[in-house]
Amino acid sequence: MPAPKRTVGRSVLIASVSLLSLSATVPAALAAPDPSSGATATPPAAMSQLGGVRLGMPGTQVNLAPGVPVLPKDLTARSWIVSDAESGEVLAAHNAHWPLPPASTLKMLFADTLLPRFPSSTEHKVVASDLDGMGEGSSVVGIKAGRSYSVHDLWLGVFLRSGNDAVHVLSAMNHGVPQTVADMQDHADELRAGDTHVVTPDGYDAPGQVSSAYDLSLIARSGLQKKDFRDYCSTVSARFGDADIRNTNRLLAGDTDVPVYQGIAGVKNGNTTHAGATFTGVAERNGKVLLVTVMNPAKQEHNEVYKESARLLDWGFRAAGKVNPVGELVAPRSVATTAPGTSPSPEPTDAGARAGSGTDGGRDGRPVASATAGGASSGIGTALAVAGGLLVLVGAGVFLVNRRWPLPDLMRRRTRP
Repeated sequence: MPAPKRTVGRSVLIASVSLLSLSATVPAALAAPDPSSGATATPPAAMSQLGGVRLGMPGTQVNLAPGVPVLPKDLTARSWIVSDAESGEVLAAHNAHWPLPPASTLKMLFADTLLPRFPSSTEHKVVASDLDGMGEGSSVVGIKAGRSYSVHDLWLGVFLRSGNDAVHVLSAMNHGVPQTVADMQDHADELRAGDTHVVTPDGYDAPGQVSSAYDLSLIARSGLQKKDFRDYCSTVSARFGDADIRNTNRLLAGDTDVPVYQGIAGVKNGNTTHAGATFTGVAERNGKVLLVTVMNPAKQEHNEVYKESARLLDWGFRAAGKVNPVGELVAPRSVATTAPGTSPSPEPTDAGARAGSGTDGGRDGRPVASATAGGASSGIGTALAVAGGLLVLVGAGVFLVNRRWPLPDLMRRRTRP
């Protein structure tokens, strides 16, 4: 049965998420089992200085001063970064440019690259070869050869269950895995994500496949410019085929030892043998929108990556407006010279709406709390309107940095009549 529709307003952002059950026990988003420390625990002596000299320095970088709260003392991740999603200011970082295995957080780059290419209503009949090349132990959403799936459902499989099978089917639609990997690398280069080297489209461990906390934050910030990306990454639960699926992002969906994080709106988690646990999240409180990326905590406690991410977000919200930044998230190459006063044009609807079908938006262009799953309208448990509302109306690649992004009326999400 379809999940019940929910209306989410700015004044009840947290309540709407908190009503969701926190007892789901779906498996974590694993591309391979048994996370371990993997690569060397020592950061390179020389790292990229993109975004600021201090971001290329090893160790923790923060401008502590009177009135600035101290950072949490129990952080064990090899790399992390906390930044303002609107201004791009980096509030604090630790080994921000250390190239590390990204696990399924790399799916953010996959989505940011391919989402605009296929209308959400497009149906694709899966053939066995579409699923070739998946790594052993891959996380899957349960796609079967011989069945047809909508692009909309495939993206739900990517974002909610980190399904490598969904990634491979979408890659097949994009002329194959090698072409998709090349497209992702080109897009990473456009975003100036120079620490990122793509080998697989799904984040499965592969020699030489790396990204960094800095790059993953760049990629997330780019993805969040897109309405459909925001809608998918903030979806808590949905119907996929004959089953209900739930987002494996524990700060979004909750778990026995991790409550839903106040103001969370995505983005993507991951876990593989060599990467350990990785996570990029976006959250809003009191009009402030923060991004956090945490890579490979050394502490091997259950859900540790989410616990450290939550502590960093808590610190960021307390420190915002008090701490001087240590760097910035840079704009993509093609828009790095955009004049600061450029006015954004209205944001297009999702890929399906741009093609004239399959829209997930309301008549006035606002996102709604229901979306299409399996070709029928049903509630999908969208967590918040935060990403849809605060992360800006932008169009035609206009990417605003070093200024506060507009705060459009999209916070007032509506259900369809």
